[in-house]
Amino acid sequence: MAMNLRKFFENIMSLGKYKYYFKKPKSEIIKDVLKFLATVGALCIAGTSPRFVPNLIKGYLRWRKYPKKRLSDTFYKLRKRGLIRFENRGGQIYIYLTEKGRKLAGLLQIDELKIKKPKKWDKKWRILIFDISQLKKIYREALRGKLKELGFYQLQKSVWIHPYDCRAEVEILKEFFGLSDKELRLIEATNIGNDKEIKRFFKL
Repeated sequence: MAMNLRKFFENIMSLGKYKYYFKKPKSEIIKDVLKFLATVGALCIAGTSPRFVPNLIKGYLRWRKYPKKRLSDTFYKLRKRGLIRFENRGGQIYIYLTEKGRKLAGLLQIDELKIKKPKKWDKKWRILIFDISQLKKIYREALRGKLKELGFYQLQKSVWIHPYDCRAEVEILKEFFGLSDKELRLIEATNIGNDKEIKRFFKL
């Protein structure tokens, strides 16, 4: 049975490969900060530490929806947990994700992946083929579990199929699991032979 992503990280940590504490945050503001930093790379704020939050809100309108005290507490909590780091350069504060923060942001991004269903199917099949070595067995099992969550149909052991465009989602999975083009490949096809059962699966 394919393991879920939480089990995947438990196994990774039990092997001692990563010494990170991955506890998925429930707070929307924490998730918002992590995902935003993962997207933009860094926050640059004019002014020194005492003016940190007012200048953050002034420079980035997206943070106005949160109370100032809560916003301040969130950033300092994330820094205390080792998920972000601050740099003061020439009177400006730069905020970056640490390696640990990038891992957690990646996990949040993977958890929220969804393949959008278009109004009309373009009659193309997206075939995902992967060949992951035994050394990456945990990655392989976690990937299978995520493909199942995304609604892929398992054609063969390492061949999965989906009717809708999923290039962006596959690239995210490839990057997250550190897989090469040889290990994970996405192919588009209009003819895959007898596809009656697959069409029934996707209600096409």
